[in-house]
Amino acid sequence: MKKVCAIFLLIVLLMPAFFLSGCEDKPALNSYQISVNFDSQNKTAQCVCTVDYVNNTSNAFDYLLFHLYPNAFSQQGEGLVCSPANETKTYPNGISYGGIQIDGVQVGGKQAQFTLQGEADMLLKVSLENQLFPDERVQVEMQFALVLPNANHRFGYGDDTVNFANFYPIACVYRDGEGFATDGYIANGDPFFSDVANYVVSVDYPQSYILACSGTDKTTALDGDRNITTFSNEKVRDVSFVLSQNFNMISAKSRGCEIEYYFFDDGNAQNSLETAVKAMEFYSQSFGDYPYSSLAVVQTNFVHGGMEYPRLVMISNSVASEDYAYVIAHEIAHQWWYGVVGNDEYNHAWLDESLTEFSTALFFENYPEYNISYNQIISGAEANYKFFLQIYKKIQGDVDTSMLRPLDEFATEPEYVNNIYTRGILMFDALKNQLGSKKLTSTLKAYFKQYAFKNVSSDEFIEFFSAKAGAKLQKFFDSWLNGDVVFVYA
Repeated sequence: MKKVCAIFLLIVLLMPAFFLSGCEDKPALNSYQISVNFDSQNKTAQCVCTVDYVNNTSNAFDYLLFHLYPNAFSQQGEGLVCSPANETKTYPNGISYGGIQIDGVQVGGKQAQFTLQGEADMLLKVSLENQLFPDERVQVEMQFALVLPNANHRFGYGDDTVNFANFYPIACVYRDGEGFATDGYIANGDPFFSDVANYVVSVDYPQSYILACSGTDKTTALDGDRNITTFSNEKVRDVSFVLSQNFNMISAKSRGCEIEYYFFDDGNAQNSLETAVKAMEFYSQSFGDYPYSSLAVVQTNFVHGGMEYPRLVMISNSVASEDYAYVIAHEIAHQWWYGVVGNDEYNHAWLDESLTEFSTALFFENYPEYNISYNQIISGAEANYKFFLQIYKKIQGDVDTSMLRPLDEFATEPEYVNNIYTRGILMFDALKNQLGSKKLTSTLKAYFKQYAFKNVSSDEFIEFFSAKAGAKLQKFFDSWLNGDVVFVYA
């Protein structure tokens, strides 16, 4: 009996080591608890964000850094939110400022020192009383106030919706050997970079509003004339929601996923929902199963065509009816490229945008009822890119056609759009011609499986594709990304 007990004790002692060794490639995730109390009259919110932060690096930390993206909308951040060409569309009622004010920070339950840093105070530095060593955790609580600008943007309010996106302090990604990624906000592209984390969000808002969000365990309680909705999201890059007094909602299922379409001005709402259902079906079948139980497709007041967030996509009400299905298909493709397989959108924008644009073309290739053929999309992209080169050469005298550069190195929004979206889809079309459709699709499926819930660099992408496709692709990608591939446009 003693021998049996000794063996049992040994097994018990070894079990933690066994399970840990089996989870070595699955680091613990940060967990966020966020409460938002929305003042609809003043378009402000009082909030608390508690982060259970885990050090997944090989370094010890004396401090932590968080992005404060709402301060891009402050007076200090003027010019960062939109290009001059989009100013009127963003601010139809004139320039309006917003931002985030940090009222207090506690670390481990004790008051902590903090400072605002960077351009327009878009970084929050929280000092740690004790060093945070690898695999250790610490709880950081931040009280903050939001002022939403009257802006048709990710963060702000328009005539119909109040958009809460990139609204809370989010931990800066730490890269071993490079430090914290602290790139700020810029009008070009989507200047975001984050690790996946777990979230529980509680929103307190007037009953006259409808809340559009996506999450599990979603519940709503009544408190007088206000609703308190709580929802959770596991393994997502960030979290967002939209409020409106004018929302209608219809829903349908696709491959076990509940798709909810929130809208206020769509005469073809059922068709829009059907597009979302088909997109979910196609991308899941082509690239890998969608890992979440629900997706919110939300019509919003937004300056651009659309915007992707994990489990929620924004579709601008200003999109022309003939382009509406295209924007829905594009933004849902981002659930795979950015949402699940992540990347540094500031420094490697092509990784998600170019691949998403190409994935959208593949969607329409498989759904001829939209009368948007794959060949039509590719030939249109080539014509548009040649026209861009021709015009830019006349104006600028020279054209930078490189794709692998940070967002702040694109001189104008058209330069960014034409190189990342238009040139990007042409690059993947050329890759399709080189590898063949079947091999490219199977490689994308393997890529999704390999890098789900991780962040990918350009080098990792190229190395993986070369190995999996069995082709030497370094020179192919170098020529496209560095701008060496020449288009004859004269």
